[in-house]
Amino acid sequence: MGLFLRVLSLSILFLTAGCGLLDSNEEMKTVTKQPTSTVDPQDKSSIDFSKEISITAIGDVLIHDRVYEAAETSEGYNFMPMMEQTESYLESSTITIANQETMIGGEELGLSGYPAFNSPVEIGNNLKELGVDVVTLANNHTLDKGTRGINNAIEHWEKIDMKYTGAYQSKEASEEILVHDTKEGIRVAILSYTYGTNGVKAPDGKSYVVNRIELDKMAQDIEKAKEQSDAVLLSLHFGDQYEPYPNQFQKDVVQFAADRGVTAVIGHHPHVLQPLEWVEGKDGHKMLTAYSLGNFFSGQESFEKRVGGILTFNLKMDNSDDNVEVVKPRFKVTYVTSAREHGYEVIPMDDFPSLKEEYEAKKKHLAQWMPELEFME
Repeated sequence: MGLFLRVLSLSILFLTAGCGLLDSNEEMKTVTKQPTSTVDPQDKSSIDFSKEISITAIGDVLIHDRVYEAAETSEGYNFMPMMEQTESYLESSTITIANQETMIGGEELGLSGYPAFNSPVEIGNNLKELGVDVVTLANNHTLDKGTRGINNAIEHWEKIDMKYTGAYQSKEASEEILVHDTKEGIRVAILSYTYGTNGVKAPDGKSYVVNRIELDKMAQDIEKAKEQSDAVLLSLHFGDQYEPYPNQFQKDVVQFAADRGVTAVIGHHPHVLQPLEWVEGKDGHKMLTAYSLGNFFSGQESFEKRVGGILTFNLKMDNSDDNVEVVKPRFKVTYVTSAREHGYEVIPMDDFPSLKEEYEAKKKHLAQWMPELEFME
């Protein structure tokens, strides 16, 4: 009887433990069945399929004789110490664009400043070193040294592998659209046009050497650019010099661009900052517009002409429909000082405590039509 009770007790204990083990296993199975993510793999609306790149643009690079004289060294010219404090804002973008207003015809053609400019080729080298990827060349000084100036400049741009647009050596080249293919898979077309060339005419039969603001040609180029790219950036050299607001011609050309689906307009020539705004085109298209980025680097000496800027914005593509929109526009106000050791230096304006009041006024001026504009500080 005692033996029977001991066997019975062991059997009950084993069954009890077995039930506990079974319960534990069931709990484990229950835990492993819990989802590890809140994203439903069948719900594609919860997944971000977009991709994004950044674009940076700077204003006029206008090399007066007093600027290149200050940059002269025993081995040539070096502008890098004059611009290097802006390098971090330029090299970090996917594409950085500079408006090279003076042709880099080099010493072969004789260096010169205002009114007929010709700059050392070293400014091109230094822009490349600074992080610039593309230079726009259509402006009122493109023909200052005739076609020789253009040819010399383009030969050097090609030598250093710098992309360029707006001035050309041949008709065939002028008909090609500059498209910058990015590793992110967004293709960006960049076009450049000027209101004129200070009365200097292109040689007979060579009107192609510089792009002018001629609406029929621009419309054709824009359509061609849209076929070859995902976004179209338009560099326009226009407006009244030293005026803080765009004139009617600027507004009309910008509206023309918006109606044709241009992604953004980057303006130059007034040599002072003008406000930014969104311009609405046909079918509700919204285009970022910077009417004038002022002088980035020049020898102009009045206060307003020393102030320029670095515009950065992102292009975001929705892969579901290949639509590209401009997002996150932001601005860095710059100032060219001639009170430091290198003669002329472009510096972030907020680095000057003595210019705090003027700096705040510039921010207000730039953002008056775009209150959401951010400033990099």
